[in-house]
Amino acid sequence: MSKTLTTRQEDYSQWYNDIVLKGGLADYSPVKGCMVIKPHGYALWEHMRDELDRQFKATGHQNAYFPLFIPKSFLSKEAAHVEGFAKECAVVTHYRLKNDPNGGGVIVDPDAKLEEELIVRPTSETIIWNTYKDWIQSYRDLPLLINQWANVVRWEMRTRLFLRTTEFLWQEGHTAHATKQEAIDETTKMLDVYAAFAEDYMALPVIKGVKTANERFAGAEDTYCIEAMMQDGKALQAGTSHFLGQNFAKAFDVQFRDKENKQDYVWATSWGVSTRLIGALVMAHSDDEGLVLPPKLAPLQVVIVPIYNKDAATTAKIDGIAADLMATLRKQNVRVKYDNDDNTRPGWKFAEYELKGVPVRIVLGARDIENNLVEVARRDTKEKTSIQLDTLADHTMHLLTDIQSNMFNKALKFREDNMHTVDTWEEFIKTLDEKSGFISAHWDGTSETEDKIKELSKATIRCIPLNNALEEGKCILTGNPSTQRVIFARAY
Repeated sequence: MSKTLTTRQEDYSQWYNDIVLKGGLADYSPVKGCMVIKPHGYALWEHMRDELDRQFKATGHQNAYFPLFIPKSFLSKEAAHVEGFAKECAVVTHYRLKNDPNGGGVIVDPDAKLEEELIVRPTSETIIWNTYKDWIQSYRDLPLLINQWANVVRWEMRTRLFLRTTEFLWQEGHTAHATKQEAIDETTKMLDVYAAFAEDYMALPVIKGVKTANERFAGAEDTYCIEAMMQDGKALQAGTSHFLGQNFAKAFDVQFRDKENKQDYVWATSWGVSTRLIGALVMAHSDDEGLVLPPKLAPLQVVIVPIYNKDAATTAKIDGIAADLMATLRKQNVRVKYDNDDNTRPGWKFAEYELKGVPVRIVLGARDIENNLVEVARRDTKEKTSIQLDTLADHTMHLLTDIQSNMFNKALKFREDNMHTVDTWEEFIKTLDEKSGFISAHWDGTSETEDKIKELSKATIRCIPLNNALEEGKCILTGNPSTQRVIFARAY
């Protein structure tokens, strides 16, 4: 099975596509730029969604749902916001089709033109803040902590499955607060939620930071992010949290009376992650044999494969052992499957589950069972071990924990080995071309210099790390004074 995959060394981009397509995560759709998320990929998203949803609710947030369609006039109310999304908007102009009288199939009915064109949701700030105007009158209505699970459409010209598609799934939090500090605290709290999820569940080390003015979300005063390194050394923005100030409140006239009975505009945040996280999992952990999935998120954590002989008593014994083991593991909330399908050979099953990234494979072989032994293979290291039958359940539970930890430590070491500090433009370009990875370097703080560096190197400032140490230096491009280093990388 894995022999059909392109290797990372041959072509990293094609390797990624092979993993997504042949690993059963997604497929191309008849709509250009969109994808079909297959059951294996959607199960992965469900585990991400369910855990994030639990954490959102634990921090006081509630789920709601807002319309897919947004009146075009709403986007014009916040100038920076409309400028940021204008080139990506899909626009609905008519509401009816009719048969072509000339026999050309179905055509748009010219008499069914909308009075006001509708934008297919690229993000929901505008329609949500128009709604909040009716929900908020007093400080007693605050904070308002709302999250939405939804799909969005951004008309992308260059697409790649999961990483950048015209339509994708995500969550978007939108909160309203009585004070600036409360909104800032909310913004950083949700960034911490994202970072903890990435590291604890995705086994993906991230750098928390703030974006430059050039890279901010359209309409935000500050954008915070988590940045992760992929196996080719490129960066992937894995989540963002935005402090919106009072921009949207003023645009949609969302005011409240404070405790002193004074009228003021509320303070806002928005934050989100998307199915892009599945792409991050693929690129951060997988190998040339297929997916490597962290146990906490893997749709299937343990697979049990029998190897029978022709003896009916031995077959019954193997089936009984499998049933007992599954019952024990399921009591520990382990997602386990017994694959006794006799239409496929064990070797094919091994390759298939390896391709799909199942963390633990247990083989119940007739010969081993006679010696009270079971073969256990772990996906992350490909290590195989013979385990005593009476310790199998405990060993499996320990192995799932160890795989989760090992995957994080491996990704962390890779990132640390590919973090580079440079002080000159020559070092910067050489490191980008020969080593890739993240580069810590000085920048003079101007948008003009940032744009020029991007133009010359195709690298962007991924973030200014939070709690960044002050350090006097000189900008790698202009030589102008700088007070801190920032993180540069080429990125997805």
